[in-house]
Amino acid sequence: MRIALAQINPTIGDLAGNVDRITRFAKEAASRDAEVVVFPELSIPGYPPRDLVDKSSFVEANERALQEVATATAGLNLSVICGYVGRSESETGKRAMNSAAVLEGGEVRFRQSKMLLPNYDVFDEARYFGPAERGFLSSLRGRPMALTICEDAWNDRQYWKQRLYSRDPVEELFGAGAEMMICINASPYNMGKRSIRQAVYRAAAHRYAKPVVYVNQVGGNDQLVFDGSSFAMNAKGEIIATAKSFAEDLVICDIDLGTGDRHEQFTDESEAAYEALVLGTRDYIHKCGFSRVLIGLSGGIDSSLTAAIAVDAVGKENVTGVGMPGPFSSDHSLADAREMAARLGIRFEVVSITGVCERFEQELAHVFQGMARDVTEENLQSRARGVTLMAISNKTGALVLTTGNKSELAVGYCTLYGDMCGGLAVISDVPKTLVYELSRIANRRHNGAIPESVFTKPPSAELRPDQKDTDSLPPYEVLDPILEAYIEQYQAPREIAETLKLPPDLVQGIVNKVDRNEYKRQQAAPGLKVTTKAFGIGRRMPIAQRYSG
Repeated sequence: MRIALAQINPTIGDLAGNVDRITRFAKEAASRDAEVVVFPELSIPGYPPRDLVDKSSFVEANERALQEVATATAGLNLSVICGYVGRSESETGKRAMNSAAVLEGGEVRFRQSKMLLPNYDVFDEARYFGPAERGFLSSLRGRPMALTICEDAWNDRQYWKQRLYSRDPVEELFGAGAEMMICINASPYNMGKRSIRQAVYRAAAHRYAKPVVYVNQVGGNDQLVFDGSSFAMNAKGEIIATAKSFAEDLVICDIDLGTGDRHEQFTDESEAAYEALVLGTRDYIHKCGFSRVLIGLSGGIDSSLTAAIAVDAVGKENVTGVGMPGPFSSDHSLADAREMAARLGIRFEVVSITGVCERFEQELAHVFQGMARDVTEENLQSRARGVTLMAISNKTGALVLTTGNKSELAVGYCTLYGDMCGGLAVISDVPKTLVYELSRIANRRHNGAIPESVFTKPPSAELRPDQKDTDSLPPYEVLDPILEAYIEQYQAPREIAETLKLPPDLVQGIVNKVDRNEYKRQQAAPGLKVTTKAFGIGRRMPIAQRYSG
């Protein structure tokens, strides 16, 4: 049986556009003699549709769009499998279901809804969908098939030490006589996720000695980036087909012959993370209706990396860097920013904030009389830069990309309404140590656009004389492992100190900074998720709280 893996990039809510994309890919699959074409989870509405699902009109529009796909593909002699938001027939519970359909001859031949609804990290499916009570076998080209939807295939008792659900839909369906499994997915990317997926499905192929087809969504939708990386396995768990990572793709496999297209995927995880940021940035900009972006270029490593990603995402002609020297800016910082902009080929403007800051201080002098200079005057500089960028954004229609990294955001080393101003926080889930690694990747792609001095000079916000990040924070080589343990692994401060062999007071101080600055993060621009636990929809901490364990 020749099966096409149609890895597409849908736009949430663009039902007409998504139907057109599905139809085009189906026609191409038919032209390549595929008998079945498989699309991702919720491929008609795009994933995640979130509160759109609560609109009855949206559910009805999904049902109509599904029939449009069936009609458009009626003459292709092809079975089409795709995901959509279906109506619940139950008299109680949610009105919608996360569903999959098999379309043949212009009709909906089979429907199956998702049984296991994830409700952790970035997932909220129990908020929106009702669960299917059971799974049913579908006959696909005369063969009994297990059609599963993402989480349904992630509960193998022989793979997971602690399962989240008591039932295993895959076990039930293979026990009922399925000869193969097709799983449609919208599985977001994070570093290391792709190898885990293959291990999960390889375990299923081994256990049941049946072939497995895995099709994943690709593209950026708000804070989530979907990497695609679809694949097919034979009954031995051997990969027989792979789709590209971070790009739309169509690959064909023959599950009887054990053959298929093998399109290249990223093997280096840092390269993959860089590409995820490029894709997430591009799709956020374009799907929100923008074409151009603005970046405050400080001559530091963070804004340099953000600029390189932006050029890869939307093209150098659509990127403008703005240097905003202030009273404590070094000459080399502006020079580095100017040099990098020239090497990248982007427009570069300089707007001094020194005069603005002086006027602010003059106007506030009578209010601040008798008070020593402190972080207030530093924040005035950052906020002057934020106002400058937002003014240019308003005037030109370009989207401001913020440049703060995860380490800074974690401990509050950022200014509300200042350097946090913008529409997308591109590297807000990238720890500072990883920023340097990704910047080297950027330099390989852009012929050394980031000057070497940017890598070697000590990080500094340059908001007071001779300021360095280490004045307020431990070295990032020390800070980042603490943050990873606390934020991504939920370890207690004492455990972190023991594991990393660090002074308990140091670790507790960092943890306190993380907790105290939750109010800032909840006002930050949306950021792109690339680690296992990102700030935003996947980490929901109370602001007013006093637990620090």
